[in-house]
Amino acid sequence: MTTKQFDNRNFLGIDVGTGSARAGVFDRSGRLIGSDSAPVALWREAGDIVEQSSEDIWRAVCRSVRGAVAEAGIAPDGIAGIGFDATCSLVVLGQGGAPLPVGPSGDPARNVIVWMDHRAADQTRRINQTGEKVLDYVGGTISPEMETPKLLWLAENMPGTFFRAWQFMDLTDFLTWRATGSLSRSICTVTCKWTYLGHEDRWDDKFFRKVGLGVLADEQFRRIGTEIVPGGTRLAAGLTAEAAADVGLVAGTPVAAGLIDAHAGGVGTVGARGTAGTVLTRMAYVFGTSACTMTTTPNPSFVPGVWGPYFSAMVPGLWLNEGGQSAAGAAVEHLLQMHLHSAQATQVASQKQQPLADWLASEIESRGGAERLPGLVGELHVVPEFLGNRAPFADPDARALIAGLDMRSDLESLLALYLAGLCGLGCGARQIVRAQQDKGIALDTIVVSGGAAKSRLVRQVLADITGLTVAASASPEAVLLGSAMLGSVASGDHADLREAMEAMSALGDIHLPQAVLAGWADRRFKAFEALQKVGRAIRSAS
Repeated sequence: MTTKQFDNRNFLGIDVGTGSARAGVFDRSGRLIGSDSAPVALWREAGDIVEQSSEDIWRAVCRSVRGAVAEAGIAPDGIAGIGFDATCSLVVLGQGGAPLPVGPSGDPARNVIVWMDHRAADQTRRINQTGEKVLDYVGGTISPEMETPKLLWLAENMPGTFFRAWQFMDLTDFLTWRATGSLSRSICTVTCKWTYLGHEDRWDDKFFRKVGLGVLADEQFRRIGTEIVPGGTRLAAGLTAEAAADVGLVAGTPVAAGLIDAHAGGVGTVGARGTAGTVLTRMAYVFGTSACTMTTTPNPSFVPGVWGPYFSAMVPGLWLNEGGQSAAGAAVEHLLQMHLHSAQATQVASQKQQPLADWLASEIESRGGAERLPGLVGELHVVPEFLGNRAPFADPDARALIAGLDMRSDLESLLALYLAGLCGLGCGARQIVRAQQDKGIALDTIVVSGGAAKSRLVRQVLADITGLTVAASASPEAVLLGSAMLGSVASGDHADLREAMEAMSALGDIHLPQAVLAGWADRRFKAFEALQKVGRAIRSAS
């Protein structure tokens, strides 16, 4: 073991999600000692446009860091390393780092195209029609959530912005640049979302020219990244004086190359100490606004509809397959808001200082919980693909379907709708597991993280529907912990990410699928796939 022994050394993990920036301070054992969050503004417009502001995001980061350090009760010099993670959103900067407009509003402050923005659906289809070899490394089909279609949309629809841009960055890389001044990109961001070939350490000139972005190749890719480094790599001279003043920390504090948010959740869970599965048989399931799944293999596995294989994009030296659902927590929230009893239930939940979904979960637990799942959910079925199917069908045009509705509008029917939504997400996860198992990937355990995964009911439903063991993280903030591990590597306290994973994370509660529900879960899954098939047939007939 090469780990250095230091006292009073703590690590800061910073996570920028769709709606907020969060910060957590962890000690060397991985124990959370302070956290805070701050909201991030989101703009939506017609045409599937969703935008944010990089300056607003940085302000939220600063507020959350100051709050987390204050809650931890440590001095600024008690932070030995910093790690960032963020959604895979596209940040566009002009000369000197000035924000540039990316949408019809023309507002330069709104310079971030959010991951869930699907304005580039047409560009996505045209890129996929090229059949370029690069696409083999994104599951055969690129997604409008990725950055290449968004870049092509900008080039075709806002050429002024495209050609004036000094840098195009994934949000994580923007944050590390803002913190250190380094233009290094993380191999995680550019490999998973920009078509960088991590296993060959290169961009594919031919691909960019074929899809209409040849200008980036002509420039030797200087605007999308020429120095690609592993997550956890110490960047530049650490925190700049300006950034240190912003966040209230010490200039020179080591800052690590970051990860995409879901991948930080994977780092915070798949290598954890525990007896359920191993790093090669665990699938990380990061359950937030969307859901992401991460599976690691020693050799590349090509799974149609599942992104990757990506080399060293999460765990160094291993290949990553990434799947997930474009709407997970957001799907459940939207589903509940459609119900007539939702407003009344929300009021009751607010009085108990609980989010609606958490209150509904507690109500279900009081009625027998997951053991009574078949009776509680009844004949209600939901395919919660409000934003399309990310995996394993790579179908951004898929939409949600509900079957089995009756005229009831009471609490019991709201509980059934909530459970049907959870079962639908579980069925989607089961499809992703099956697609990977069909290609020889051995999976026996799902390790969950993210806000929704804190619910015991959610974890048990996922176990029952997928038929796999579901394990929680011992940490209440596994995504933040994953980012803090990056900081520990950058500081030198841990030699590499694998060592940090073993030292700082452990599994928590374990949920086994209920054998008595296996037949019911199989029938439920069959109905889910039948409903999906009907949805596709309806679309093709429209």
